[in-house]
Amino acid sequence: MLVTTARAGRANHVKGRAPHVANIMPMSWHTMMEFVPPLVGCVVSSLNYTFEILRTTGECVINIPTVELAKKVVGCGNTSGRSVDKFKTFGLTPVTASVVAAPLIAECYACLECKVMDRKLVTRYNFFILEVVKAWIDPRRKRPRRCIIREKACLRFRAGRSSCLPKNFLPHMKAKAKR
Repeated sequence: MLVTTARAGRANHVKGRAPHVANIMPMSWHTMMEFVPPLVGCVVSSLNYTFEILRTTGECVINIPTVELAKKVVGCGNTSGRSVDKFKTFGLTPVTASVVAAPLIAECYACLECKVMDRKLVTRYNFFILEVVKAWIDPRRKRPRRCIIREKACLRFRAGRSSCLPKNFLPHMKAKAKR
């Protein structure tokens, strides 16, 4: 999963919108919590730039990448949005969302626009409860092979195959992956 967030600022990736600085972060842990309304729980480390933006704005997009984006997913995890424009650096395309300020990622086959619905567990556990307010899917992709982040820099694909890419993670990322 790739989470996009946006905060008010000087850059503007999405035409027709107020200036926002967008960020992308790989998310390795999430859980479906409810179907009606659709709720997703996720942990975002307070050390991550995304945490600061999500806590402030209360909005994000969960983008579901395919296998073809695996190296870009790893690249996004190796850099900080505080200093790098990840859309430009990794050649990803921002698309205007309908409900939230954060952009969708065009290369992902599905995107979930979300708003923070409950903040009770954020301070203690960095656990956000998100309500999905709009869902997008690319109908041209019939059986996409999803890319899911696992521990130790391993990526799992839809067919159950795994690929470990620890050599692609920076040293500080390897240390985090070993926990």
